[in-house]
Amino acid sequence: MLGLKLPTDPRWVNIVEKNIEEILTDHAFCEQKAASTAISFIVQFPEHTELVQEMTALVKEEISHFKMVHDKIVARGWVLGRDRKDEYVNKLMTFFPKGGSRTEFLVNRLLYAALIEARSCERFRLLSQELKEEELREFYRNLMVSEANHYTMFLGFARKYQEVDVVNKKWQDLLEFEAQIMKDLGKQETIHG
Repeated sequence: MLGLKLPTDPRWVNIVEKNIEEILTDHAFCEQKAASTAISFIVQFPEHTELVQEMTALVKEEISHFKMVHDKIVARGWVLGRDRKDEYVNKLMTFFPKGGSRTEFLVNRLLYAALIEARSCERFRLLSQELKEEELREFYRNLMVSEANHYTMFLGFARKYQEVDVVNKKWQDLLEFEAQIMKDLGKQETIHG
């Protein structure tokens, strides 16, 4: 369903289980960044009313996810660690060339967002199936559904704002690029790394 070209190695969960505090901190910041991304769509593209409406709802949802993850951290007696660079996102964002029309910029950003959500969904599915701790398995199962909805929403908007054939080609090319990135990742207790 997600179209990812390279699935995450299931052994990644073994890395995660050795440092749950680290994955929860990374996850919290992923949710915060997702909320910030939604806000940036509102700020940069206010003329797209339907997009603004959906992004407003998304901000609320993502910040509520941040709170849910933060609550898990606090319940375990930990504090939210510092944010760290997301190597996956930084590499991914190099795919589309800079410049181009405003529409091109919007569509490219939507495709990046769709892919980040798709990969998060795939990782959450893996955590929901493989983590030993039942509470965390259930937690990630519930979040997985949200991520799938976000992925399809972003992809749908991209197809709304540019010709579907053009978007589909860009999407497939981006998926291929992402698969190359993923070959070097999956060795850290981070959501994307």
